[in-house]
Amino acid sequence: MDTMSVDVATVRSAASVAGARENTRAFLAGLVQPAIAAETAETVVLVVSELVTNALRHGGGSCTLDLAAHPDSIAVAVHDGSPQAPRMRAPDLNGGTGGFGWAMINHLARTTAVTRQKVGGKTVSAFLAR
Repeated sequence: MDTMSVDVATVRSAASVAGARENTRAFLAGLVQPAIAAETAETVVLVVSELVTNALRHGGGSCTLDLAAHPDSIAVAVHDGSPQAPRMRAPDLNGGTGGFGWAMINHLARTTAVTRQKVGGKTVSAFLAR
């Protein structure tokens, strides 16, 4: 199993999310047996982008991204300091304030999980087919 942990910057910025996407692409590119198809890689990158964005926006402004490759799946885990679990909400079709991310993640992933941490905060995980 290949794993990687990436600390995402403690500011709420597009650069933090872009860095998470870049690190995810590098991690996936380094997998050799079996290699990841381009479409699968972009799906994983999209899920990382959404989870990191949500953690920075709603989880206290900082997070840690962990990636793990299993024989049949890729695990994405984002840890942040908020105990508040993600929730489905109606998408904002007019104001552009979101509401699509959690539903999209649940659609793209095989499964998702939210685990509260004893020391505070939570981990939001998504498991995607390899």
